[in-house]
Amino acid sequence: MGLHGLASVTIGVPNLDATHAYYTDFGLAPGEQGWLRTTDGGDQLRLVSRPYRQLVELVVRVADHDDLVRTAAALGRIGISCVLADDELVSTEPVIGTRVVLRVSAVLDQRVAPAVGYNGPGRVERAGARAPGVLRAGPVRPRRLGHAVLGTTDLELSKRFFVDGLGFKVSDYIGAQGVFMRCSSEHHNVLVLAAPVNFLHHTSWQVDDVDEVGRGATHMLEGRPERHVWGLGRHYAGSNFFWYLKDPAGNFSEYFADMDCGIDDQLWTPEVFEGNEGLYRWGPPPPPSFLHPDDLAELMIGSHAGG
Repeated sequence: MGLHGLASVTIGVPNLDATHAYYTDFGLAPGEQGWLRTTDGGDQLRLVSRPYRQLVELVVRVADHDDLVRTAAALGRIGISCVLADDELVSTEPVIGTRVVLRVSAVLDQRVAPAVGYNGPGRVERAGARAPGVLRAGPVRPRRLGHAVLGTTDLELSKRFFVDGLGFKVSDYIGAQGVFMRCSSEHHNVLVLAAPVNFLHHTSWQVDDVDEVGRGATHMLEGRPERHVWGLGRHYAGSNFFWYLKDPAGNFSEYFADMDCGIDDQLWTPEVFEGNEGLYRWGPPPPPSFLHPDDLAELMIGSHAGG
């Protein structure tokens, strides 16, 4: 696969300073020219001022220039325009309106996280010592951007753009309501969901393990219980541990760990999940606001006013 993961997202928000402070608290570090950085992925989140929350730009890593040429031809075959210049291809998702950039980039080489010994019945991997997870004291720092989830008013056209145009692979389906897609060997990097309005549902940020998921969320909720959305739990599609929080603009942000990866495009068979079947394996049930965010009506009004 010529595609190899997400490089960055640009999110438009109406309350720039408050949202920037939230993601700094979330564990992202200040970068160059207003960007926010992960420890392994570098500058991966940019916030810009917009009248309502939206995903403004999505940047995808690509192996080489030939991949851009092939993508330009594929987009042309489905009637979507693009601009190819030097080591970038720029197009616009035809339903949601997000600017999508494919950029020739080196494969992300992540620092290996040390293995954590978990004891179990008849299995002692950590003898005579407290678990490292309970001894950690520093702030949780997301390692990289993992995926973005988007609501779309035309699921089939959004899927065609990502799959037939850009070359994403389908991993699983949520009935006729959603498509998990990957641009790497990880289970999903983009999920599109049928919705009454186009919007950004959440971005997801990798941490080392379930202890970091819990530590990060615990920190975020200290004195700010209104940030809680859903968690702790484990998804079925993707298998990852999760905890979702809400930023001041209304976007959800997820700490995740232990995602299914190493997927072989030739051997993987997508499944179709119905209802909550593929949503989670264990954890509290998702609140209604997770599936239908409270501000959807406002977003419908804002998108019509803005466009």
